[in-house]
Amino acid sequence: MPFFGEVFSSEIIKKPVLDPKGEELGKVKDLAIVKGDPLPVVSMLIIERKKRFYRLPWADLNIFNKRIISSKIYRDSLRSYEFSEDDLLMVRDILDKQIVDANGAKVVRVNDVKLEGYHDKAVLIGVDVGMRGILRRLGIERGSEEFLNMFKTGLPYNLISWNYIQPLRPKLNAITLTVPRQMLSDLHPADIADIISQVSREEGAHLFRDLDIETAAEALSELKPQMQADIINAMDTEKAADIIEEMPPDEAADILSDLPTEKAQELLESIEKEDAEDIQELLGHDDDTAGGIMTNEYIAYEPHMTVLQASERFKLHAREVENVYYIYILDKEEKLVGVTSLKEMLLAEPDCLLADIMETNLKTVSPGEDEMDAAEIISKYNLLALPVVDENGYMHGIITVDDIIDILLPPASKRKRRTV
Repeated sequence: MPFFGEVFSSEIIKKPVLDPKGEELGKVKDLAIVKGDPLPVVSMLIIERKKRFYRLPWADLNIFNKRIISSKIYRDSLRSYEFSEDDLLMVRDILDKQIVDANGAKVVRVNDVKLEGYHDKAVLIGVDVGMRGILRRLGIERGSEEFLNMFKTGLPYNLISWNYIQPLRPKLNAITLTVPRQMLSDLHPADIADIISQVSREEGAHLFRDLDIETAAEALSELKPQMQADIINAMDTEKAADIIEEMPPDEAADILSDLPTEKAQELLESIEKEDAEDIQELLGHDDDTAGGIMTNEYIAYEPHMTVLQASERFKLHAREVENVYYIYILDKEEKLVGVTSLKEMLLAEPDCLLADIMETNLKTVSPGEDEMDAAEIISKYNLLALPVVDENGYMHGIITVDDIIDILLPPASKRKRRTV
């Protein structure tokens, strides 16, 4: 058995490799990794001697640990090695690479790699993404630990098991964290977006493809406009349409406005007609207007409806609406006549009519008004949502407080919607 105990990559890289007589064959440059069961295994060492590289198969090793690495063969038996993209190499392809830590909802860097003996082989059991890995590579891990012990504090371990890591591409020249779909779905959409934004474009697309439709729609809303467009543009039309259809119409309109016209039209034709009409209506409004930032997704009932009836309908309708702050009251011609809050409706008697509890002194904004005017009204009257009503009293949509927050963000984070 050539391997005993455990060892980190930093403890063997640049370590001399000895032949059976104790003469140096060269120094360890890298380790080649292949798939194993249950964990990846070291298939060979790549050693360097006088700026030339040689392969030393695992079967030709005699001893392999942090103190000594010795071979069964002599220098004349070494075969030269040429670096290939088809090989997965520990130093070149794993060390210092970024992976996703789903538990911490962040992207981390591989500072060291941990190996352990298993059935006469060396297997990769995890990666060190903490400060210990950095200090170990600098050769000061033990000294740092002793120094911290003087202050009665420790140096934490931060290892991620290889069970959570898998090769990303078929050629095995890159890795990513295997994030189970349920684990990723449990993260907040903003955390998922942060992760996708921090990894490479290809890795981000890989993670995004594993999301279910609902989670993908929520995460897509949190990404920057260009990244949203890139992801949707690269997807097949059917799945992209499903995601767009799942999103609130105003957010869907924002994304479609960033896509090439042909792609946007193709997606509009692939989603349900009613949803497509809602999105198309929003795309027709100018930038920087109330109509340009509103959503036409809201809940409205008739004034003669009782609170009990409204409550029963609300349980069904609210599932399809992203944010519900108020119930809007429309007459038979669908003109806005009043509004009531969820609190008022819950406190009212079940047989009470909505007309009896609605507020008729309404604060509204017209579709063509400047978005900053809408922001001022929401701020002045402490509203959570502001109805967008035309000159004839017809309601077109609402502007929510989060829409106002969006327009107050720095220009780099704000998109301009164009007509498709």
